[in-house]
Amino acid sequence: MADLTETAPFMLEQAKEAAETWFAPWVKDLGLVVEDISRGFVRVRLPNNARLNRVGGILSGQAMMAVADTAMVFAVRSALRGEADIATVQQSTSFFRAVADTDLICEARVTKEGRSMMFGDCALFADGQADKPAAQATLVYAVIPKR
Repeated sequence: MADLTETAPFMLEQAKEAAETWFAPWVKDLGLVVEDISRGFVRVRLPNNARLNRVGGILSGQAMMAVADTAMVFAVRSALRGEADIATVQQSTSFFRAVADTDLICEARVTKEGRSMMFGDCALFADGQADKPAAQATLVYAVIPKR
């Protein structure tokens, strides 16, 4: 894992490297691109991929949920001070509109930081349509200090 100390903030290049090393092979196969990251925030892009579509050429909800969870991992890691492991505790996702034939953008933001729990929200939308959310996810992560 990357060193997330006070003197070494989690930066875009570290996030891009982490995308290749932290996740299971099927998550890496999504091809997520980390576009922006700052403390407690990340924006990732899911490139349009017909293999992730359900009937009718619509991006599957399962893929959108995986994007939200993965993006929030980056947002939580960028907010942590010091090294710790994290684990998803809860995810609730609401779907508002279909996404088809375009990239999906996910903006994940930590909304509450605690010593043992972190809370966050994700906005998911079709590329170029930030004003028309396709889905919203709320997530909770456990923070497990290194021993």
